[in-house]
Amino acid sequence: MEKIINGVKTNYKIFSASGTDRGEGKPFLILHGWGSGSDKWIVEAEIIAKKGYKVIVPDLPGFGESGKLTRPWKVNDYVKWAEDFLDSLEIQNFYLLGYSFGGALAAKIAIKYPQRVQKLFLAASAVIRKKTAKKSFFGKLAKIVKIFYFLPLYSFFRKAVYKFIIRKSDYIYTEGIMKETYLNIIEDDVSYKLSFIKVPTVIIWGDKDQSVPIENARTINQKIKNSKLIIIPGADHLMHKNLPETLAEKIIENLG
Repeated sequence: MEKIINGVKTNYKIFSASGTDRGEGKPFLILHGWGSGSDKWIVEAEIIAKKGYKVIVPDLPGFGESGKLTRPWKVNDYVKWAEDFLDSLEIQNFYLLGYSFGGALAAKIAIKYPQRVQKLFLAASAVIRKKTAKKSFFGKLAKIVKIFYFLPLYSFFRKAVYKFIIRKSDYIYTEGIMKETYLNIIEDDVSYKLSFIKVPTVIIWGDKDQSVPIENARTINQKIKNSKLIIIPGADHLMHKNLPETLAEKIIENLG
């Protein structure tokens, strides 16, 4: 299914107990991570839907089968898009899950619309973007690498630096406007606003997550007063892909 939201084609999937797109049930919105799409959340969506929920999983603008951006977006642009997307579906109150990059969007949505979010799930969410000496070093290294753009093997050299030295960065895999969008996203540190989240919150993390460390989960748990931390043993950052049934089970156990 698709809609035009804020001038961008938005592709989305709906799952319900009846198996139809227009099925009844409590709305449950899932926001995926950077470079991903709705197709990565089908298992979880189907399991949650069977419990009587109407699960909506969109491809965020710039990803999956949704349209490309015509200008660089910031986190707040995605928040506004989410608001308009939900309004287009005539959804007022909903459950909300944000994974990784989607978690930053979900956190901001919960802060802005506490009366609409029934419960918030933050799964391996990238909401802490504090600058560190290590990040500063890598930032300077990336700028140095750009100096050699004229060299014949620049593209290969650049990818090698990101893969073997900087690592864990999605920047190298982005193109065009999404590169600046990515830089806008990682500059937006939501952590200092977490204390403003008043809706019931469930934080789900894998103890083997190397992309968003487990320490982040504990910090989020401390900052959000009405929150619960669930750690999945053996799960890494891709728990939604590697352990979808386990993740869905933890979500269902905490829906009440």
